Amino acid sequence: MREKPAPMVRARSALLAFAATLALAACSGNTSSLPNLATSEGGSSSSAFPGAAEAKRADTPFNPFGDIPDGTSGGRQVIENPTNADIMATGTLPEMSLGSPDAPVTIIKYASLTCPHCRVFHRDVFPELKRTYIDTGKVRFILREFPIGLQSGTATVAWRCAPADKYFELYGKFLEQQTRWVSQEVRRDPIFEVAKQVGMTRQQFDACYENQAMIDGLKWVKDRGRQLGIIGTPNFFVAGKLVKETLTMSGIRERIDPLLSGQRSAAAQQ
Repeated sequence: MREKPAPMVRARSALLAFAATLALAACSGNTSSLPNLATSEGGSSSSAFPGAAEAKRADTPFNPFGDIPDGTSGGRQVIENPTNADIMATGTLPEMSLGSPDAPVTIIKYASLTCPHCRVFHRDVFPELKRTYIDTGKVRFILREFPIGLQSGTATVAWRCAPADKYFELYGKFLEQQTRWVSQEVRRDPIFEVAKQVGMTRQQFDACYENQAMIDGLKWVKDRGRQLGIIGTPNFFVAGKLVKETLTMSGIRERIDPLLSGQRSAAAQQ
């Protein structure tokens, strides 16, 4: 007869399973995401990660950052086979990008600040991508906000509110310090502790949540991403092709090196 696991072992297994569930949920785009910005600090019990409470409220109108409504089926409306013009359309907020606007290949990353897979890409892949392709003029890299979870949405407001020249720096700090500020409840104070590292004052930080034009712009970016077929993070468009997985450097090379070779061949024939 197999021996029954001790209570401590069972408890530890349950805890590990719960932690794994949270990590996966942080990168799933199937729920409403950005926070109700009218909620005061510490005044909401909504989870940053989808759970039973959110599931019970699935048919309730959420807030301006909810998913795209579909009047016929209740689901999102997805553009089939989006064109480059569809993918590159912008709302009221400017694109945040690195690299030459004239680079032959464009990579667009949709990111959530609470997503551990986004952190892994930023840590293990992005430095070489930047050094080899972005800094050399071969790739234009665009970063688009796709917050998943209420805490992620709250942080995204501060992220986009930072000065443009601090945008990518603050993005890196949010990812690198996820364990310090990510929580199940919406808490602004830990988010400010990260934002102030790029020079943001508390007054500036608090004012971000009153900037309705920026908030509406962020809503547009998220909703448009869902229309383009983004279902989680990180998702990418590489030269107009949707990639619903975390890219590796080998995967990037396989996708863009033939395109770059084709550009060089065409230029040589002219």
